[in-house]
Amino acid sequence: MNNLKRKEILTRLRAENPEPTTELNYSSPFELLIAVILSAQATDVGVNKATDKLYPVANTPESIYALGVEGLKQYIKTIGLFNAKAENVIKTCKILIEEHNSEVPENREALEALPGVGRKTANVVLNTAFGWPTIAVDTHIFRVSNRTKLAMGKNVDQVEQKLLKVVPAEFKVDVHHWLILHGRYICVARKPRCGACIIEDLCEFKDKIE
Repeated sequence: MNNLKRKEILTRLRAENPEPTTELNYSSPFELLIAVILSAQATDVGVNKATDKLYPVANTPESIYALGVEGLKQYIKTIGLFNAKAENVIKTCKILIEEHNSEVPENREALEALPGVGRKTANVVLNTAFGWPTIAVDTHIFRVSNRTKLAMGKNVDQVEQKLLKVVPAEFKVDVHHWLILHGRYICVARKPRCGACIIEDLCEFKDKIE
């Protein structure tokens, strides 16, 4: 795919959704961090149902840490892998309290040192909470990037590096959200909704479905 076509794709996605953001509910960097940790192999809808009950009760490192692992589980037990996630969240709260003055660090290395936080989670927090031009590649972005040929790669790291290279600076902060939403609602896994797609004529996917 050439750069002119890439720019037109991103221009259309921006025109349709000028101020995209995550579908996770949050009101602080800390709430976002916890929601993203909980969202691994889970849906945003499922995470929101849990955090909508959790956050009115506990939404700071101190208050969640005070719940303890067992107390936290009661709020997140509807989410997949909740046992491991509860352990990670409590450990993360402890580190934030002891090492970061209860603040979410605006630093990739410090974020990735937190239990349950990998590169993708760090990218989401840096992008959504702090406005960094990072691109967190999940299954939706991986699929859309390869299927359209916007940025091809054999794994999420390759796709991330390709996107960082080919996406113009003016789109970098928001491209992560556009591609996730496009993959979630239009360019779905089994039967993409090509007939409803605003970039269908630019997409290089061979097996389009009308």
